[in-house]
Amino acid sequence: QVQLAESGGGLVQPGGSLRLSCTASRKTFLINTMGWYRQAPGKQRELVAVMHNAGNTNYADFVKGRFTISRDNAKNTVFLQMNSLKPEDTAVYYCNAGTSWASDLTDLVSHYWGQGTLVTVSS
Repeated sequence: QVQLAESGGGLVQPGGSLRLSCTASRKTFLINTMGWYRQAPGKQRELVAVMHNAGNTNYADFVKGRFTISRDNAKNTVFLQMNSLKPEDTAVYYCNAGTSWASDLTDLVSHYWGQGTLVTVSS
């Protein structure tokens, strides 16, 4: 079993920034892609951004130009730098680890989830 430990959520004003981190407890052949999903109250969980070991990424349209995903493969860690935050970005953000083969990562099969970290954007 692999545990995903998230950190970095909190309360921020509109226009502000936050950086989320997620570290996997160990490497496994099942994981070649890590990233982030989010779930706002009353809504379904949705993709935010994911990144393959090789560096290719898939971003949701609503975060392009504002959020940046990065990884430290040696430390089994994925980061999400969130800038220009909006109230509609308020959600629980979940770290995800899984397997994908397509270059655009749209075939991601999720194997592990973190507990989630709350991001609240409010003045």
